[in-house]
Amino acid sequence: MSRLAQLPASLRQALTERRALKVIAGLTNFDAASVERISRAAGLGGADLIDVACDPELVQLAARVSGLPICVSAVDPELFTAAVAAGAALVEIGNYDAFYPLGRVFDAAEVLELTRRTRALLPEVVLSVTVPHVLPLDQQEQLAVDLVAAGADLIQTEGGTSAKPFSAGSLGLIEKAAPTLAAAHSIGRALVAAACTAPVLCASGLSAVTVPMAIATGAAGVGVGSAVNKLNDELAMVAVVRSLREALGSGSCVAV
Repeated sequence: MSRLAQLPASLRQALTERRALKVIAGLTNFDAASVERISRAAGLGGADLIDVACDPELVQLAARVSGLPICVSAVDPELFTAAVAAGAALVEIGNYDAFYPLGRVFDAAEVLELTRRTRALLPEVVLSVTVPHVLPLDQQEQLAVDLVAAGADLIQTEGGTSAKPFSAGSLGLIEKAAPTLAAAHSIGRALVAAACTAPVLCASGLSAVTVPMAIATGAAGVGVGSAVNKLNDELAMVAVVRSLREALGSGSCVAV
C-alpha cells in the first residue's frame, strides 16, 4: 500500500483531484504568534495543509488552531522524529529559499542523501522532497526520478527566488512564477515517463493569478508562502487564502 494512503482522506482527495492547497508558514519561522495567525488563516480560508518549521510545539499549535494536517520542513532528517511524534502528517526536505541568501546551495547528491537518511529514520512516514531550482531543468528531472526511487512520496518544485519579474500587475506575477511552473511541467513529464506515480506540488512565487497555471502544468497541488505569511493582518491572510482556494477551482484542468 502506498504511504500516501496514510494521509487524511480530505488531503488525499485534494491531491487526487489536483486541487491541493498548502500554506507555508516558513522553514525558519519559529515565531509561535506568527505561525498561529498563519495557521488559523489557512484553516478559515480553506487550505488543505499547513507547512511549518520542524518543531513539535509548532506542530501542535498549528493543528489546534487550524484543524488541518501538518507538514514539517527541515534539512536535518534527525529533527523530523519529534515532529512526527507530535502529530505531523508528513515531513518535507526543503524548500531551500531561506538558505540561498546565505550562500548555502543544495546540490543533487546532498538532497538525495538527505532523502535516504530520512527514509531510513522514518520508513513509514509520508515524505515530500523539494527539488532545488538552482539545478538545470534536465538535472531537476533526473533528481526527481532518483528521489522517488529513494523513497520520496511527493516532489515539490521551487523557483521564486530566481525569478526576476520586470513587469507590473498580472504579467509580473506570471514572470515571478515562471521558474517553478517550468519545473513542475518538466518534472511531471519526467516522472510519468519513468512510470513514477509521485504527485508534484508546485511552490514558490505563486499567486492567485498563477496557481491555475500550476495545475495546468500537471501539478497535483500548490504551495504558497510569502503571498500569505508576509502579511501582518490575519483578515488579509484569510482573504488571500480564500482567493487561492477559489483560483484552484475544482482541479479539473487538463495537463499541458
